[in-house]
Amino acid sequence: MSKEALSKEDKKLVMELFKSSFMLEGCYNYERQQALGYAIAIWPAIKTFYHTKEEQAKALVRHMEIFNTTPHVLTAITGVNAALEKEASTNPDFDTTSINSIKVGLMGPFAGIGDSFFWGTLRIIAVAIGISLAQQGSAFGFILFLLLFNIPHVIIKYYLTVAGYKFGTGLMGNAKESGILQTISKGATIVGLMVVGGMSASMVNLSTPLEITLGETPFAIQGYLDQIFPLLLPFLYVLGMFGLLKKGVSATWILLITIAVGVIGALIGIF
Repeated sequence: MSKEALSKEDKKLVMELFKSSFMLEGCYNYERQQALGYAIAIWPAIKTFYHTKEEQAKALVRHMEIFNTTPHVLTAITGVNAALEKEASTNPDFDTTSINSIKVGLMGPFAGIGDSFFWGTLRIIAVAIGISLAQQGSAFGFILFLLLFNIPHVIIKYYLTVAGYKFGTGLMGNAKESGILQTISKGATIVGLMVVGGMSASMVNLSTPLEITLGETPFAIQGYLDQIFPLLLPFLYVLGMFGLLKKGVSATWILLITIAVGVIGALIGIF
């Protein structure tokens, strides 16, 4: 992380990134999840570093790729991305694909940390204290819960913005000397693909009840598939839907196809 103090302009940008980060969940959807909210969150950096509508539009489209992380730690990622966008706006040779690769690579690890701390720890403690007061008839229990949860949330979110921006600025300074950005971008791409693969395996549920009877002994096909290649059917289905996306089929049609496959498969007894 860069230890240099932020300039007045950088401090203003960090504050704008911090405030806009609260819009992350403003338009959550199942096609791109938090993508639109992320584009709004990173907008202060885009409008600061790009001065034409064409450049701004191109940058916004870049940030409309699927994104999902814990909202409370988002600013660490937007801070890094803001520093990368600053470099991209001044360096015509900068590889802009690394911006999204690093963003996707960071969202998984930060989601794990954020979920564990904010949802799994801080929220439970705040709820327990709030409920104990509410059970005694005190209306302050609800207020105390909000304070105990949100004060640390707001403070941490702001300083993560500062840390993320400083880290990204330092990263760009080192990258010019050592070429480390390509290594980080490649590693982030690998991590991002692992995150997408893990999400697909955990969120796509597809199995078959089909059985083959040999003699008088039934053999469950799903059991053998699980022994040969666990989660093979979800994997093949995700590859099929990815192929349709590559061919330009809209997410709406893919959703309708998925519904049709589920309904028809259940009716004829293959799923």
